[in-house]
Amino acid sequence: MCYTQNRFNALLSACVLSLIATAGWSQSLTWLGVPPDGYYSYAYDVSADGSVVVGSVLTVLAEWRAFRWTASGGMQYLGTLGGGYSRANGVSADGSVVVGWAFNAAGYARAFRWTALGGMQGLGTLPGGNWSYAFDVSADGAVVVGGAYNAAGQRRAFRWTAGGGMQDLGTLGGNQSEAYGVSADGAVVVGWSLNATGQRRAFRWTASGGMQDLGTLGSNDNIAFAVSADGAVVVGVALNAAGQGRAFRWTAAGGMEDLNTTYASLLTNGSVLSEASAISPDGRYIVGYGRNAATNRTEAFLLDTGFPLRGDVDRNGCVDDADLLQVLFAFGGRGYRNEDLNWDGTIDDADLLQVLFNFGGGC
Repeated sequence: MCYTQNRFNALLSACVLSLIATAGWSQSLTWLGVPPDGYYSYAYDVSADGSVVVGSVLTVLAEWRAFRWTASGGMQYLGTLGGGYSRANGVSADGSVVVGWAFNAAGYARAFRWTALGGMQGLGTLPGGNWSYAFDVSADGAVVVGGAYNAAGQRRAFRWTAGGGMQDLGTLGGNQSEAYGVSADGAVVVGWSLNATGQRRAFRWTASGGMQDLGTLGSNDNIAFAVSADGAVVVGVALNAAGQGRAFRWTAAGGMEDLNTTYASLLTNGSVLSEASAISPDGRYIVGYGRNAATNRTEAFLLDTGFPLRGDVDRNGCVDDADLLQVLFAFGGRGYRNEDLNWDGTIDDADLLQVLFNFGGGC
């Protein structure tokens, strides 16, 4: 190691004091309510620190309105694009950028990107098309993904940036595709596409590799819903050989795996994990729904896969000097990457403390 023991102790003490001063250890539940003209509200996404929530409200006029909520400002309507419907589906890590879709004055749904400064900006459609929907946004709010129709009336997965506009990501050989998730830096997109024989397959897209078929669990109806912040882990739902929907996880090393098989020891009395809908930034936690045999009902689940270990920056199963050095060398930097262990956009003492507290784990 390149530092003295005194320096190490001083750094550790500073980290502990900082974390104690800033971290919130209490639990709470906040009901967000509805505006005076609202009947119901639904939340669809939340910022990295939990301070901003986005979703939709059903108003007394039987119209849906996209909202952005903060504790200080309450529930703020984001407007529409001229029509009577809007829905917010995703929010950037810092809560400043919201994406979703809204009707325009002509009655067509259009993907939007909202900021406090610019308001609701329609992202257009693919050439010749009339409809588009945004489902997710990168951590910094710069990349938006979703689905849009082209001139032939075919739905296509898209990736939007301010500089490049709406990019058709293509298909796996068929004529339909849609994007549901994007990595923190916007470089990896996941969703579904029809292949040449008309079968729906989960995909992972990159600029260099294009659209990659993630395989199957024995049948041909699969959807990828979400991807880890670094783009390495994809989750979704796939039909098995018996035609049953099963939650899956995909990695380059392991391919598509049935979570019911991988974590069979956690499933008692015939419980089933039916669908994986989201994954934590580090890829450790997976949420979705399934059948809880103990209660004999469909329930949401939270799966702690145990990997990566807390503080394991390089994902090798051991929290050691290499992880500590990666955080130290990147200390003070910004950007959502593996050294940013709490995924708050800054590599700081809180991230370093995660390594120190878990040092030696798995080794």
